[in-house]
Amino acid sequence: MKLMNTVDAVGQVLCHDITQIIKDEVKGPVFRKGHIIREEDIPVLLSVGKDTIYIWENDENMLHENDAAEVLRDICQNENMHATEPKEGKIELIADADGLFLVDLERLRAINALGEMMIATRSAGFMVKKGDKLCGTRVVPLVIEKAKMERAKEVAGDTPIMRLVPVKAKKYGVVTTGNEVFYGRIQDTFTPVIEGKLKAFGCEMISHVVLNDDHAKITEAINSMLNEGCEMVFCSGGMSVDPDDKTPLAIRNTGANIISYGAPVLPGAMFLVSYSEDGRPICGLPGCVMYAKRTIFDLVLPYLVTDTPVTKEWLAGLGNGGLCLNCPVCHFPNCGFGKGV
Repeated sequence: MKLMNTVDAVGQVLCHDITQIIKDEVKGPVFRKGHIIREEDIPVLLSVGKDTIYIWENDENMLHENDAAEVLRDICQNENMHATEPKEGKIELIADADGLFLVDLERLRAINALGEMMIATRSAGFMVKKGDKLCGTRVVPLVIEKAKMERAKEVAGDTPIMRLVPVKAKKYGVVTTGNEVFYGRIQDTFTPVIEGKLKAFGCEMISHVVLNDDHAKITEAINSMLNEGCEMVFCSGGMSVDPDDKTPLAIRNTGANIISYGAPVLPGAMFLVSYSEDGRPICGLPGCVMYAKRTIFDLVLPYLVTDTPVTKEWLAGLGNGGLCLNCPVCHFPNCGFGKGV
């Protein structure tokens, strides 16, 4: 870049966008990078405070802010998202589908730690809607060394650091357990809650049974639902450590791979997640799912309906931010619940 007096800049090429801000009216570029300055442009440039101006001097070792922002875009952008045009060195990514938004946080931190560049994302691990903004990228200076952007590409590796996994509407079964429900002493109010949460993802319950606290019958029911084509099975009740709560034993006896019995989330500490031999989720839901507005189930469901594996490591990380504050007015997911860093 070369700095010169604006009144002497006719015929020169702008090396960055010039922004105009008029309160309550406009904020945006009045001239774009690459614009060749004309005589009639001089009063406009002076009116936005540009008594001096930077014009472009080609340097093969440097990148303009917009070109560098495109490098950051390529580091981030994956399927099911599109990018905006560069504007004042900024590019945003927008969701093209409803789905689970995921970010490789380790690589994101490493890129941001390089300095002179930034990638800011919405919280990962939550559902987004088509049209939602996913991230913004920017290079801080007007020009940046090409070598530094090459370093960013090396840190990022061969795959984009972001993913948007579309929802897959699934068929599922529910095994309602408990002598109190089986013998008609109380009404089953658990299953409607499960149906409501799954309906939001377009999922359909195709099998439902109510059983007493007989672990052999519960195991048999789970296996039967899997044989009927259920893509997920949820067991409600019987998830505590009381001797007569048999649901964890019943799930284990199906031969499922138990990922975790217990999660560092409140409400939801007694949650169990497992997978059948062919990878279908079998979950034990603690009683809090029935009465609490938001629980571990709300954090896990986006993973289950997008076929994104629920791992022990991911569950362990939920401890930071895993305490629901039970606010008088619930704003989930626009709150801190489940948003550990």
